[in-house]
Formats: sequence, structure tokens, C-alpha cells
Amino acid sequence: MRLRAFYEQMLFHPKWYHWTMILLLSPLSFLYGTGMFIRRKSAKRKDFGIPIVSVGNLIVGGSGKTPFVIALASRYSDVAVISRGYGRQSKGLVEVSRKGKVLASVEESGDEPMLMAQSLSHASVIVSEERHAAIALAKEQGAKLIILDDGFNRVEIEKFEILLEPQRIKNPFPFPAGPFREFIFCKRAADIVAKEGEDFMRKVSYEALTERMILVTAISDPQRLEKYLPSGVVHKIYLPDHAYFDASYLEEQMHQYQAKSILVTEKDAVKMDSFKLPLSKMKLKLEIKETVLEKTDRYVKEYGDEE
Repeated sequence: MRLRAFYEQMLFHPKWYHWTMILLLSPLSFLYGTGMFIRRKSAKRKDFGIPIVSVGNLIVGGSGKTPFVIALASRYSDVAVISRGYGRQSKGLVEVSRKGKVLASVEESGDEPMLMAQSLSHASVIVSEERHAAIALAKEQGAKLIILDDGFNRVEIEKFEILLEPQRIKNPFPFPAGPFREFIFCKRAADIVAKEGEDFMRKVSYEALTERMILVTAISDPQRLEKYLPSGVVHKIYLPDHAYFDASYLEEQMHQYQAKSILVTEKDAVKMDSFKLPLSKMKLKLEIKETVLEKTDRYVKEYGDEE
């Protein structure tokens, strides 16, 4: 746990003592970044005959992709969201929902796809390691638009690229010395680079807060929640990204800290639906700049006109 915390802090919030490790790992980062750059430049992109909008980022971990996808998908009809489904306990292609009707469990779907399925009353959500198969199924079921969750690195797919960029970048190195999946200049391949704080903003609301709460979360870089925490948090439990929760353990922790409820994000909450524990929720919505939405709308409309 300490090693994981040290590494996460090195990636996202490096202190002076992290830079020795960062510099030692930088040759590996250069090799990794170069390999990814060659892959991007040499890829042959396939057009699937349907407008595909990708919402992705260059860094590992969270950047607001899930709420961005939800906000975007809610604007269209006949839309299918396709995700890999990180952290799920299943393999292959799984229909999470079809036109708003949930068809899978959170264990089968993963936490983020389940949150999208529960939040989108008219859309379909599909998870698959093989995105091509998921696109084919979505088209077969009548989708007129596909939104590809975390699709920037799927360089073989012809698509409209929206790349989310964090407000501040403290470690600009590619993996393993830093959080970047590719060199930072690869963002020029995107049709839109949406920067947090300028092109989209997070708005956090709260539900069922109590006077004593335990924060329990399984997200990447959990320190980013600090500025949004309400008063009343008496203890914090951080688990690896996409981890599942043990109800009996959480009940013990509530008793130990005399907590009235467990404070969770919406992404965490979908994995606690069966728990008989009082939950307080942090609900995240995005306000997206109108020019970003207009440019995306134009792509969808023009693609249809061309067809």
C-alpha cells in the first residue's frame, strides 16, 4: 500500500524527493513514448461507416472522462457508448445496457460502464476488449452514433477525437516515470483538446451528508477529492482504482470511528448497491464549454450529410 501510494504521488503530485526516481526511469519513458509514437504514426485507420466520437486523455487514471461521456451521450438519440470496462470481473463482449435497460451486473460491466448505464436512460452501453466487435454490435442494434470511452490510444479507428487535459501537469513524463501514455505533444492529433478549468468545469453536489462520515473510494489519484470534501469526514480509506468493497469490513470501520455513513463517489456507489449501509454521495457533473459541444455536433451532422 505504501509503495502504491508513493508511486501514485510520484505520477500525479511529485515532491522533490520523487525526482531522483523520475530521472532514473526517464530512459525507459523515452523508449516507451517513442514506441507509442511510432505506433500512432504507422497505424492505418479504419472507417466503420458510422460517426464515432472518442473521449480520451493522455494520462493514466481519472480526468473526468466518465462524466464527460455521460454529458455528451445525453445530447443524442440512438447512441451507444463503448468502453473496455477496466476492473470488471468478466471477459469478452458484455451488453451492459440496451436503450437504457440495464442487462448486466457491476461485476460483469465494471464500475464506470455501470455508472454510465444507470445515468443514461436512452443509450446503450457495451464493454469489450475488442472494440471492433462492439462497434459492429452497436451498428447491428441500430446505433446512429458511437461514443468511444477512453479511445484516444485506439489509433486504428477513424474517429473524432476529444482529448481531456488536466488543469495542471506536474509530471510531464510518459510511463513509467510519469503518468502519460504517450509524449505530451501527441495531443496535437486530437480534434479538440478540452482543458479542465477552461473548456470544462467540475461541479460537485452532495446527497445525504451526515455529521460523521468515512470516505471510501477506489479511484485513481484519490487526493484530487480533497478540495471537494465536505465537513464531517473522520477517516479515509483509499483502495486501488476499480477495486471492489467488503461490506463487513466497512461496517467494522464505521463502528470503530462512530461514523453515521460512508461517503463515496458515484463511481464507488454502483458497487455498493447491495450493501445495507448508509451512503453519502459526492455527485460530479461537468459544465462543458458550448464551443466544444458545437464542434462535436458539427462533426456528427456533417458525417451524416456525407453518408
